[in-house]
Amino acid sequence: MVEPRPTLRAMAKAPVLTPRADDFPRWYQDLVGKAELADNGPVRGTMVVRPYGYGLWERMQQEVDARIKAAGAQNAYFPLFIPQSYLTKEAEHVEGFAPELAVVTHGGGKELEEPVVVRPTSETIVNDYFSKWVQSYRDLPLLINQWANVVRWELRPRVFLRTTEFLWQEGHTAHATYEDARDYASRIHQEVYADFLQNVLAMDVVPGRKTARERFAGAINTLTLEGMMGDGKALQLTTSHELGQNFAKAFETRYLSKDGREEYVWQTSWGSTTRMVGALVMMHGDDDGLRVPPRLAPVQVVVVAVKGDDAVLDTVRGIGDRLKTAGVRVHVDDRTDTPFGRRAVDWELKGVPVRIEVGPRDVESGTAVLVRRVTGTKEPTPIGALSEILPTVLEDDQALLLAQSRERRTDRTVEVTTVEEAAEAASTGWARIAWETLGVEGEAILAEQGVTVRCLVAADGSVPESDDQPGNIAVVARAY
Repeated sequence: MVEPRPTLRAMAKAPVLTPRADDFPRWYQDLVGKAELADNGPVRGTMVVRPYGYGLWERMQQEVDARIKAAGAQNAYFPLFIPQSYLTKEAEHVEGFAPELAVVTHGGGKELEEPVVVRPTSETIVNDYFSKWVQSYRDLPLLINQWANVVRWELRPRVFLRTTEFLWQEGHTAHATYEDARDYASRIHQEVYADFLQNVLAMDVVPGRKTARERFAGAINTLTLEGMMGDGKALQLTTSHELGQNFAKAFETRYLSKDGREEYVWQTSWGSTTRMVGALVMMHGDDDGLRVPPRLAPVQVVVVAVKGDDAVLDTVRGIGDRLKTAGVRVHVDDRTDTPFGRRAVDWELKGVPVRIEVGPRDVESGTAVLVRRVTGTKEPTPIGALSEILPTVLEDDQALLLAQSRERRTDRTVEVTTVEEAAEAASTGWARIAWETLGVEGEAILAEQGVTVRCLVAADGSVPESDDQPGNIAVVARAY
């Protein structure tokens, strides 16, 4: 028999969060604050990431970092301050970033001889050192990644999604041939980012190629993974860029080939950011709070003591020990000086996948109430069976989140044949239109209405090899 929890029912009458259907942006801000993910920083556009939010980011780091290393890259670190002259060496790059730069002109009480830029991205400084480290074909490929912070002066900040300072990883590589660089950028796109987003974050994503208008400044091609948020808007989740030889020529990054000729290297860069925490909120969150995919969750199961008698406390701690031994990331909540209803709501907000509630009657019956965050179901479960059934429960809920994400995108994506239809469809979801119909002129018309081509996809759903590949389809949406 499920023990009544009247305190939780009473609290449920008054919504803790602004309902998503009423005001999605307000819901997002409410959730980020009340789930204790982050606060706004003292300087406009900055953020303070709180421990629970940082725990999500740490788990993301671990998963992405393991995949990056499996792809052969090694971690390094490059300075935060970059000479301003470096950015001027690649014209398209500096033009693209100029409006976002933070520039330091004074240090130590004196005006600097040359202003320095606070790192917006590291292509320029990395290339300065690549040009020293690469001498021969034997030094290639050179595969480097760094975890760092970057600064881009943001005019319309929103915590996690667009902030003046954010955390990320940025990969930078040098290769002997165009084909090697192209294939490596694609490998990162698929084996690192797509695999992580789909199999850990349970996010349905559309892999594609950016148009010339949307690609990274200084790149010859940008590969992207686009996700649909809960309100139907798009969010660019990760990108992987082919840089060609643009930076190599600007920084004289050359190598001696096997036949003794000096050649410029071919390069890539690629990155993922704390924006993924915001995506997690907007893609999986509901009116009760976060729903964290079990494979990502820092805490997969929380065992909650309803009351503070010795038998209950001994039982919840014993369950915690057994689940930990079974390999489950578990937390025991024995704070019985805080009302049960408040604690239950807090765990709902934080989106912990499974909550196990134990009260005096549960101890007597040898059962616990198993509450699943993703499905919202509650059922009495024998305490002795928890270690055996929870791995299956967690995997089922992981799969359900991915399926719900895919269903949302499918239901809210329409096929259109005109620019006007594309703009109209983008008010509620995504549109797909033949690229040969839309073209750069249609793309410009949509941009005037705040609608962008998120990516180009081939007719079979794969990533096109070129912008003008026959049959390309443009995925069109409003975006964050």
